[in-house]
Amino acid sequence: MDALGWGEILARMFVRFWPVWGALATSFALSFAFRRRLGLYGKLFDSPVGMIGYGLVMFWFFTALFADIIAPHDPIQVLSGMKNKPPGTPLPDGAEGYGYYLLGGDNLARDVFSRMVMGAREVLKIAPAATAFAFMVGITLGVPAGYYRGRLDLILSFIANLVLAFPVILLFYLLVTPEIMASAIPSGLAGVLFLFPILFLVILWNSRYRTRPSQRALYVGITVTLGAWLYAGLAFDADPLGVISMPPNTLIVFVAVVFVNSPTVFRIVRGLVMDIQTRDYVAAAQTRGEGPWYIMLWEILPNARGPLIVDFCLRIGYTTILLGTLGFFGLGVSAESPDWGSTIASASGLLSIYPHPALPPALALMSLVLGLNLLADGLREESLKD
Repeated sequence: MDALGWGEILARMFVRFWPVWGALATSFALSFAFRRRLGLYGKLFDSPVGMIGYGLVMFWFFTALFADIIAPHDPIQVLSGMKNKPPGTPLPDGAEGYGYYLLGGDNLARDVFSRMVMGAREVLKIAPAATAFAFMVGITLGVPAGYYRGRLDLILSFIANLVLAFPVILLFYLLVTPEIMASAIPSGLAGVLFLFPILFLVILWNSRYRTRPSQRALYVGITVTLGAWLYAGLAFDADPLGVISMPPNTLIVFVAVVFVNSPTVFRIVRGLVMDIQTRDYVAAAQTRGEGPWYIMLWEILPNARGPLIVDFCLRIGYTTILLGTLGFFGLGVSAESPDWGSTIASASGLLSIYPHPALPPALALMSLVLGLNLLADGLREESLKD
C-alpha cells in the first residue's frame, strides 16, 4: 500500500471519530432545545465563548468514552518496522489490524494516533474526579470555617496556608517520588481525604431531613453503605467484591491532586461564605430557627455555586497541566502509559528530526485546557447575569 497524503489522513481521522461526532451532535441538539429548563448549564448556550469551550471539552470527553472504538491499534503495541515512521505510513506486509499509522509511529514503533486517543482517557479518568474530591474537602472545611470563624477558622486557615506556602509543582513532585510512593503516606492520605465526600453527604442529608427521621435514615444509610464500599476499594484496595480498585500509581497521583487543590478551594469557599453570610435571606433562615448546617449547606452554598462551578472548570484545566507535567517527568505513571505527558516526553529527544510523535498529544493537551478555560469564561459570564 502507498503512504497516505494529508488530505486522506485527515479524512480517515474524521471517520474514526464518528462516535464522537454523533454524541456531540446529540448533546448540542438536546441541550439547545431544553436550555431554558437547565438553569446555568442551559444559559451556557447563550454564550458563543461558552459553546466553543463546551464543544472542545465534550469532544475529548466523548473521545475518552469511545476510545476503544476510535483507536485503531493497541496504544502500547510495538510493531516492527514502524519506528519513527511519518504520518500515513502503511503497516508492513502481513501485519494485522488497521492498515496505517495515521499520525505515524513513535520511537518505540507505537501508533501515535492511538496513544493520543487513549491518552484522553488517562487524563479524564483522574482530573475531574480528583478535582471533585478536592472540592468536597475544601467545601466541608471551608463552609464551617467561614460561618463560625473564631478558633476553628484560625486553625484551618493556618493549615491551608502551610500547604499553600510550598510551590505547587515542587509539592506535587515530592508527593509522587518513588520513595514517597513506597511508603505508607499515599494510603494514609487517601484514608483521610477520601472520607470527606462521605462526611459531606451525611451532613447534607442530616441537615436537610432532620425533621423527617425515616427519610434521613434512608439517605444516610445508602450514603454510608455505598461510601464505605467505595472507600475501602479506592483507598486501601480492600473491596470485598473485587470490583473497585485503583492502581498504586494512579492512587498517588489522585491523592496528590486532591491534597494540592484542597487548600485553595478551602480559601475560596471560606471567602464566599463570609460574604454571603451577611445577606438578608441568611438572617431570615436564622430567624426561622434553622440549624447552622442547614443554613450553611442549603442557604449559603447554593448561592455560591456560580463562582465554584467556574473555579471547578478552571481547576480541572490546571490539574490537566499538572498531570501532563508529571507524565513528562515520568512521575506517578507507568512507563508505557499513553497519557499525553509521557508521550510528549518520549518524543522530546528527537523533536528536531521527528516532530510528529510529540505534536498530537501536545495539541490535544492544549485544546482541552483551552476548552476548559473558555467553558469557565462562558459560565462566569452567564452566572454574573443571575
